[in-house]
Amino acid sequence: MVDMLLYEKELYGKGINYIGGTDEAGRGPLFGPVVAACVYLPKDFELEGLNDSKKLSEKKRDLFYDYIVEHAVYGVGIVSAKEIDEINIYEASRKAMIMAIDEVRKQIPLEYVLSDAMPIDLDIPVMSIIKGDAKSLSIAAASVIAKVTRDRMMYEADEKYPQYGFKNHKGYPTKKHIEAIHEYGLIEGYRLTYGPVKEMIK
Repeated sequence: MVDMLLYEKELYGKGINYIGGTDEAGRGPLFGPVVAACVYLPKDFELEGLNDSKKLSEKKRDLFYDYIVEHAVYGVGIVSAKEIDEINIYEASRKAMIMAIDEVRKQIPLEYVLSDAMPIDLDIPVMSIIKGDAKSLSIAAASVIAKVTRDRMMYEADEKYPQYGFKNHKGYPTKKHIEAIHEYGLIEGYRLTYGPVKEMIK
């Protein structure tokens, strides 16, 4: 069993109490923004089964999302496809995380941030943890908020443009998605610097 509070407990031991976890969703899709979240969990926070959002069923993610929103402090950062094209996905992910962290800092005095494999320059310490969403409860909570927020945006896009099937693939480059792009062309929200989309523009 992984102790999902190992990093947090070490920091508590050093007298650091306000710890935020940050993660993003949507680096790989051809369509839509990248969404990041930052979550501060109170010390008595407990949620059985919370780990990397990708391993959870959608139903469970939605339940966890509601629970986290109610019992924790969180912020969300969103960077559009247009900006992803301008600054690249790595920088866009970092920017979204900083936006999310800033949202939390408006509510509580964060002292430390644990991030999922992303070095971030802040005026407080940041620890970048590889596969952090499977090792830290704070990062896992952020991964759920980011993923559910982005998925809900994809459901909205699906209502507007049902022919693209966004509710099924969430913007990722599946075979059906590529076929839909070839059939219906590009709409606003596509990442023009991404391989399959770039090919089409040519």
